[in-house]
Amino acid sequence: MGRKERRRMKVLEEVKQRRIALADAAAILGMSYRQASRIWLRYREQGDKGLVHRGQGRLPNNTIDREVKERILQRYQERYVGFGPTLAAEKLTEEGLPIDHNTLWRWLREAGLWSRHRARSPYRQRRERKKHFGEMVQLDGSHHCWFEDRGESCCLMNLVDDATGITLSLIAKEETTEAAMQVLWAWVKRYGIPASIYCDRKSVYITEREPTLKEQLAGDEPRTTFGETCRKLGIGIITAYSPQAKGRVERNHGVYQDRFVKEMRLRGIKTMQEANAVLDGGFFDGLNRRFAHQPASKADYHVPVGAVDLRAVFCYEVQRSVARDWVVQNDCRRFQITREARPRPRPGSKVTVAQWLDGSVHLLVKGKEIPFEELQPVAGREEVLAS
Repeated sequence: MGRKERRRMKVLEEVKQRRIALADAAAILGMSYRQASRIWLRYREQGDKGLVHRGQGRLPNNTIDREVKERILQRYQERYVGFGPTLAAEKLTEEGLPIDHNTLWRWLREAGLWSRHRARSPYRQRRERKKHFGEMVQLDGSHHCWFEDRGESCCLMNLVDDATGITLSLIAKEETTEAAMQVLWAWVKRYGIPASIYCDRKSVYITEREPTLKEQLAGDEPRTTFGETCRKLGIGIITAYSPQAKGRVERNHGVYQDRFVKEMRLRGIKTMQEANAVLDGGFFDGLNRRFAHQPASKADYHVPVGAVDLRAVFCYEVQRSVARDWVVQNDCRRFQITREARPRPRPGSKVTVAQWLDGSVHLLVKGKEIPFEELQPVAGREEVLAS
């Protein structure tokens, strides 16, 4: 089972225990009620096996041969460069190369041969609050003189539930990937896994890089470390194109900038450690009791964490090659895979190097952790000459 199927299992288990209705489960999973009913029936009859897509591993019946695709793209570049997908599809069909304009549009986008330029800005209208607790959580960092003239500059990482206004925050040096993971981790431990996160387009949350060959073959979108963490948990990321779009959390910053700054002034707080102790000691709980309100619906869209080890979710992961002597190198450090490792990766294959937020390093093969020993760093040329 993949992550999507395991997420469905957790939600349907909540339906089975009669904690939520099937209609709410459909909304949490982002599907129609009719589809949720079908999946729920298969889950009751077949158990976990019923959640696996029955078309898994099979090519679609309408798959177009790769040679035909290459001929169409080559013909487009020879004669129809600059043509829109609809007109180009009509001309190609006249030449005996029938193709749907939507399929051609997707191929041209993937090949970098077509991009649409909007003539004007899209129309926007007011967005009402979400109806369910955990349906969408807004995340943002607030740079402010939190200690006034008593301490160093820092950033408040703030999470605000869109439906209720419930807030959870921490103080960090900057709005970094680690800070974003720490505040989300605290939210997940307290309330569960939200359905989606609404954030801005900073490089911490999304990336503009081109997909790698491996991502292209797998059909995956490029993700940041934070985005990969959200993918593991099944959290959707929604990006805002202006501060006004995520006004809920922006306005909540003002509450902290007023009340939290004054609270720290009264206590003489001047370090981040002391500030986080104040926050964890009940400050944002007090804000929630005073300002949060009941959602329009009583259904909680948070998904229980279950047996997931959050330390292995909120971490940095990179792929590294195994040398012929079963040594893996990463960040100027060398890790010797032991003889007892099972499964033991073959030389030249890839392993995942995971660094947890506590600084510990773990090697993974096909999702399973394997034992290793860290080797002493090799002395550089300057150190050898100095000795």
